[in-house]
This record gives sequence, structure tokens and C-alpha cells, in this order.
Amino acid sequence: MESINELDGRKSKILHAIIQNYLETGEPVGSRTISKYTDLNLSSATIRNEMADLEELGYIMQPHTSAGRIPSDQGYRWYVDRLMAEKEQEVTEIREQMLEKADKMDQLLKQAAKVLANNTNYATMISTPTYNRNKIKFIQLSQVDETQLIAVIVMEGNIVKNQIVTVDEPLGSEALLKLNMLLNTTLNGMSIEAINLGLIARLKDQAGIHSGVMNDVLDAVANVIQLSDDMEIYTSGTTNIFKYPELSDKQSAQEIISAFEEKQQLTALVTQTMQSSENKGIQVYIGDESKVANMKDCSVVTATYELGEGMQGTIGIVGPKRMDYEHVMKTLKTLMAELDEIYHRRD
Repeated sequence: MESINELDGRKSKILHAIIQNYLETGEPVGSRTISKYTDLNLSSATIRNEMADLEELGYIMQPHTSAGRIPSDQGYRWYVDRLMAEKEQEVTEIREQMLEKADKMDQLLKQAAKVLANNTNYATMISTPTYNRNKIKFIQLSQVDETQLIAVIVMEGNIVKNQIVTVDEPLGSEALLKLNMLLNTTLNGMSIEAINLGLIARLKDQAGIHSGVMNDVLDAVANVIQLSDDMEIYTSGTTNIFKYPELSDKQSAQEIISAFEEKQQLTALVTQTMQSSENKGIQVYIGDESKVANMKDCSVVTATYELGEGMQGTIGIVGPKRMDYEHVMKTLKTLMAELDEIYHRRD
């Protein structure tokens, strides 16, 4: 008996076409249909011979005399294994590409923060990009062991997230296939905000005896696609604060440096910038207008940079209220344009 890897290319394509056609129509599939369905440019007679071989090998069967063929359980198994292998490979390739790109982007942003600080003589910060439009592209559930699944969630922009889901008992391949199809049919293209209680209840109902697993998977999806989960903030030029007498007294300087070191307040600033209705341009927060309490004596100028498909980050410059606003704004615009150009040049 031939395995998934032992079927030659012609037989594989014909078997794939038979199964897909049968899944779409529910009707037995004949050689004439396959001759139009595939790109093999084979005659009906040749296809009939190949179908006879596939039937002898146990991948398809003939329900009635002179009727077309339908997949056998072994044929379905071949189709499912192949489908899962293709998805696993796709996820692996996307993950490798994005990890490489993310590493390069991190190095670029660290350098950009330093250049910005040197150019302006102020303290600077840059957040790594996060995905403001958290839409799901597809979800892949795979068995890790008898008690664990891994949910690989691919978001818009090909960001790959992984989450372990604990299960009470092992799930068979058919159950995993059903859950994968159910998840992807329902959730592809949806944002986390659109996944409401009614949708969750319907998915759990359709999952039947696996409703508990479905609930845990949906929780995992919600956990991994929140804004700023993996956000880093790179800073530079904090000591530039000491160049300005109004900020260099012990308490003011200590508060500003503390905000840059702890970064929690900078995260609040990033969130404020990203959520602003005017986040397409440059924003200026003077004194108490900023959410960063330790910067009440400063001006904070921020901008949102965009790298496509909803991927956004924040650039911030912190200095005295008498900062050179014109120079700062011009520098920010230049940097935003350069980040966009560099990112897309690496695509």
C-alpha cells in the first residue's frame, strides 16, 4: 500500500481533484470531470486508468456500477494528512520570515532612537510596531501530546502567535480537522472586537462534545492578540535632560529618568498616542496634557509611524517646554518616512 509520499505526482493531483470535487458537490466523480478539473491535460482514458489504480490502492471506491468514484476513509486520511502538512509548513515559513524581519527591525529602531537623540539633543523613545487591526488570517490547532494542543494564530500582517491549550483527553485527527475547519470558516478576517458572546456560543454549539476545547481555544485567541503584548520601547538621550536648567534640578531630572527606565509610563504614552483620533499626524503634549505624570515640566512630541497592514508604532521626543518645536517636527517627519522606506525595501 502506498503512503502519502509514495503516490506519484499524477496520482496525487488526480486524487486531490476527486476529493475536492466530491467535497464541493457530494456527487461521485467521473473521469470526464477530472479531465476538466486538473491542469494535467490528460485524456479521459488515461485518467480512468489512474483512477482504477487509485481504487486498487484503496484511496477511492465506486459506490455503484458505472458510477464515478468517491473517497474512501484511506483517501480522506491522505487528504487530511496532506492538508495539515501544508498548513504546518506554511506556518513555519511565515514564522521564520517574520522572526528574521522583526530582529532586523529591532536593531533599526534602537539605532533610530540614538540618531534622534543626537539630532535633537532631547530624550527620545521608539516603540516596536504592534498591530492595530488585529484581524485573524487563520488558526492551526495541532496535538503536542495527550494533554496539550498548540494553537498557532496567524494575524493580519503575517504575525504568528502561539498558545498552549490544555485538554482533558487526546483529540483524534478528525476532531482536530473539524475544529480547524470550524475556526477558520468562522473567524478568518475577523477582529477580536467582533468575536462576541453570540458567536462564541454558536462555535461551542457547533463543536459539540469538544465545546470545552473550543472555549479554551477562543480564550487563547483573545489572550495573544491584545495590543502591545510584545511591545518593546527603546530609549536614548536621557542624560540630555541635564542640558536644560529648568529640568536639571534633582527632583525633576530624577522623575524623568525614572519614567524612561521603568517604561510603564512610556507604555501609557504609547497607548495614548495610538488611541488618539489624530494619530495620523504629530501630537504635542505640553505639561499636564501628557499621561506621563513625571513629565509635567516637559513637552512631549509624539508621532505614529505605519508600516502597512495595520502595523503601527510610536516615536516620542521629550524636552523642555521651550523646545525647538519646528526642528523636532521636521525631524520626526523625516524619520517616519525613512522607516517606511526601509521597511518596504526589505519586503
